[in-house]
Amino acid sequence: MTIAGFDPSGGAGVLADIKTISAFGCYGVAAVTSLTVQNTQQVFATHHRDPAIVRRQIEALTDDFEIAAIKTGMFPTAEIVFEVARTIAPRAASIVLVDPVLTSTSGFDLCDEGVVNALTSSLFPLASLVTPNIAEAARITGLDIRNDATMHRAAEAILKMGARAALITGGDAGSDSSTDFLLDAEGASTFSAERVNSTNTHGTGCTLASAIACLLARGHSLREAIPVAKQYVSEAILHAPRLGHGRGPLNHFSRWFER
Repeated sequence: MTIAGFDPSGGAGVLADIKTISAFGCYGVAAVTSLTVQNTQQVFATHHRDPAIVRRQIEALTDDFEIAAIKTGMFPTAEIVFEVARTIAPRAASIVLVDPVLTSTSGFDLCDEGVVNALTSSLFPLASLVTPNIAEAARITGLDIRNDATMHRAAEAILKMGARAALITGGDAGSDSSTDFLLDAEGASTFSAERVNSTNTHGTGCTLASAIACLLARGHSLREAIPVAKQYVSEAILHAPRLGHGRGPLNHFSRWFER
């Protein structure tokens, strides 16, 4: 189950999550936290759902389906974060992956004041894994992340907030490679891939997090899941359909996992 915002261009949010979930041979359901007005070029506006409506969506789905994993994305208000945490805590699947989506690629702030504190205090303690990019990790921890040492400190800070694991993604770091930093009870690990130079990168964070959630649900370990998910994102960028006039959507392969 994905709990996230709705991007009508299909590049990010619940639509990207569902496409990824299908590609990995799983069945996806979704609870929508916010309706956004956006295309591949920018976010124009957001219309947030009432927290009670978000809760009722989750309750309806968990009452009917056996949820193998929960993946969260955009939370526009602290009230929605607290409501989601209260709702999934007694129903939580063994896998809860929190992707703390705070700002759009075009620079539009997707959350109100107080969302970061709500995430760290109520949702991180339920999280099997938190997957911020460098900018999000810096905002969450208050650290200036410039190198491996500060990335390690940021991951440690996220674990101290209650998460069982933190994966800080380096796709937006600007180097020749995309290197992600994982910290969990087993220690620290890095995962690198060659950077794909492309403007068709809309929804990479949503896609990576959803892919990891699916692989964990299918029984893979975290260290097995991350490189496979990174490979999927790289291929999705390489084979993007080049739609729209801005940062285009990825190519979500049909039944990619069964190739």
